[in-house]
This record gives sequence, structure tokens and C-alpha cells, in this order.
Amino acid sequence: MEAPAARHNPAEHEPSGRPTDQPAPDQPSGKSGSFEPSGQSGGSAQAGQTVELTVTSADRMRELGRTLAKLLRAGDLVMLSGELGAGKTTLTRGLGEGLGVRGAVTSPTFVIARVHPSLGDGPPLVHVDAYRLSAGLDEMEDLDLDVSLPESVVVVEWGEGKVEELTDERLQVVIHRAVGDTTDEVRHVTLTGLGERWAETDLSVLSA
Repeated sequence: MEAPAARHNPAEHEPSGRPTDQPAPDQPSGKSGSFEPSGQSGGSAQAGQTVELTVTSADRMRELGRTLAKLLRAGDLVMLSGELGAGKTTLTRGLGEGLGVRGAVTSPTFVIARVHPSLGDGPPLVHVDAYRLSAGLDEMEDLDLDVSLPESVVVVEWGEGKVEELTDERLQVVIHRAVGDTTDEVRHVTLTGLGERWAETDLSVLSA
């Protein structure tokens, strides 16, 4: 794995305890669809601004990622939350396409973190799966995310309670899907920007 900084050397771990019945939802379905606002906050962007979107297919989730990438810059932390199969990796795949990074974005379940260098002059993408990290920031420190963050876009799946101490300025993305035995591709996405960085960013452009 390539590292964006000399100290960034995410350790590989053997799988231990991740559900084995995880579906493979993060593959584009090829079906057409759209995402549309379903109740965003009005007015100019403020700290804690929230935007809610409805995404109707995997392809549109990737499109949302590509659109979101236009708002991102080095130093940004994006926290992704959602049930298994919600589409977190699909969204990150779109982010990688929008940022113009090298390598296919796949779930970094077994390596914990994967670095995708930029193909141009943009920031690299650091994609982290924190599902099996239970010790919070202490364990996350082994990944040197504090070193990578200033020069990278860091996207963390399952990061709640584990990476918030990295920075007060972050974008929290929660993806809701219907649970149970269903083929419903509709997802409800809630994006909340925290801190001065996101108070200056108009998230409503994502619903345009």
C-alpha cells in the first residue's frame, strides 16, 4: 500500500468478527435513478448545517460522491455511517472518481486503511474502515491519520466514537436504507457539516 507521508503506514490486520453475511450492495446496479432533496435546512450555510437527500440507485450514489468531491479539499474528514449494505463504499467510489485518484476504491475491510494517490495535483484519498477498531483514537493512532489528514481527504466508514478527536471540523454522512430482505435501492442520505470549515460551504449545491 502506498502512503502519502513517510509516517503513514497503516497496518494490515487479519479479519476478526466482521459479519460474514454482509451483502455485496456496493456494486452499481446499472439502473437509472436520481437523487433529490427531501428536506434541507434553508438559508446560508452554517456550522451544523444539515442537508437531506433521497438517492434512488447505486449509480446515483456514485454521482452524489462525484458531486461531493468538488467541495472537498486537503484536510477534510468525512465520516460515513449506515447499515451494512447502505452504500458507504459506493459513495466513496464516487468521491475517488471526483477527486481523480489512482486505483479502484473498494472496501478496505481487511487492511483497515487504503491510500489512493492523486493522478493530478489534488489531494490523495485515505479510505478507512474502522468497523473492527474498538479502542477509539488510541488504536486509530497506529494509522497515523493525524499525519495524513492535513494533506489528504480522509474518509472513515464506521468512525463514530473513534475519530472525532482528529478534528472538530468534519462532514458527517449518514445513509439510511430499508433493513431486512429487500431489494429496495432507495437510500436517504443526511449530510451534516461541523465546524468553521463547513460553515463556509454551501451543502445545498448537492441537491441541485
